[in-house]
Amino acid sequence: MELRDIEIFLTLARELHFGRTAERLHVTPSRVSQAIRKQERRIGAPLFDRTSRRVELTPIGRRLFEDLQPMYQGMRESIERATHAARGRTRSLRIGMVNANHEDLRPLLDAFEARHPTCEVHIRHVGFDDPFGPLRAGTVDVQVAWLPVHEPDLTVGPVVYIEPVVLAVGARHRLAGRASVSYEDLADEVVMGGARPDYWREALVPRCTPSGRPIPVGPAVGSSAEMLPLLSNGEAVSPAHAHAARYFARPDILYVPIHDAPPARWALIWHASTRSELVQGLVEVAHRLGPIPSPELG
Repeated sequence: MELRDIEIFLTLARELHFGRTAERLHVTPSRVSQAIRKQERRIGAPLFDRTSRRVELTPIGRRLFEDLQPMYQGMRESIERATHAARGRTRSLRIGMVNANHEDLRPLLDAFEARHPTCEVHIRHVGFDDPFGPLRAGTVDVQVAWLPVHEPDLTVGPVVYIEPVVLAVGARHRLAGRASVSYEDLADEVVMGGARPDYWREALVPRCTPSGRPIPVGPAVGSSAEMLPLLSNGEAVSPAHAHAARYFARPDILYVPIHDAPPARWALIWHASTRSELVQGLVEVAHRLGPIPSPELG
């Protein structure tokens, strides 16, 4: 079995969706289907039960996933260790980030690297349609996520960044000229969906306005980049974190403060069973530095 085919199988086993697997691996859905059919022919049995409505692992597929996952992860880690050694580094820390503003966290990253000079820090993008999947899959060691996070298998650590919440709208939208808006205004708008789980999304986009009116949910997206054309075209609006105004500045999109939104708090989170010495080191630095305020908070 080729390495790429193993990666496709493991990703599909976690996603249970051919389209999302293709997007995550930057291949076509037909390439995913081809790889799975090839593996099933080689093994002589189906690995997935698939219908038009669902995809599920068969018992043989589940056993293969459980056998392959630790070996694949170990192989990736071995390659990373060899790469780091060639660069004079002996260890690595993979930090998952839903947000795009890792430069705002530079004081934290620099302080960590000063204390761990043989460690190389890698930033990995995490989609907000599956924000905790990479931690559970072991593809990142620690993550920066907006609060709250209520997951029994994940540990929430110190807050590392605080920033306001804004409303992203197209430049010609009726709210674009406002000095600020309220969550109450969203009852008359279509707001983007896609972030999961529901409680996590609702920390940014409530189900209802302060007066109790429902907030309509429209297109589902999995990343900030997917939001941009929908915003520009006026198909939907979206509450967003204030750093988006600096990292996704465009002439066709404006960011209006939401004056009744509490500041967003970003914290370190990690899998409860896998906190390493390096994760502990990052947590200690974060405790020592305290939360970094965004430029928008002054």
